[in-house]
Amino acid sequence: MARVGIGWSAGELAAASGVGESTIRRYETGRGELYPHTMQQLRTALEKKGVIFLAPGELKDGGAGVRFKKK
Repeated sequence: MARVGIGWSAGELAAASGVGESTIRRYETGRGELYPHTMQQLRTALEKKGVIFLAPGELKDGGAGVRFKKK
C-alpha cells in the first residue's frame, strides 16, 4: 500500500531499496516472505519518500498502519 500511495512501481521501489523487483512482487502477492533485513531496506526507502510506519497500539492519526508526511 505504501508503494502505491507514493506512486512508485515495484521497479522504482527495487531501485531505491536495493531489493530485487521479483522479491517485491512475490511478497506483495503473498507468495513469499521477507527476511528482516530486506524488510528494513524497503522501509528505509519508503520512509525517505515520506511514508510513516505506525506500530500496533500507536494511536497517532488513526492507529497502526502507514501514513504520509503532510506536505
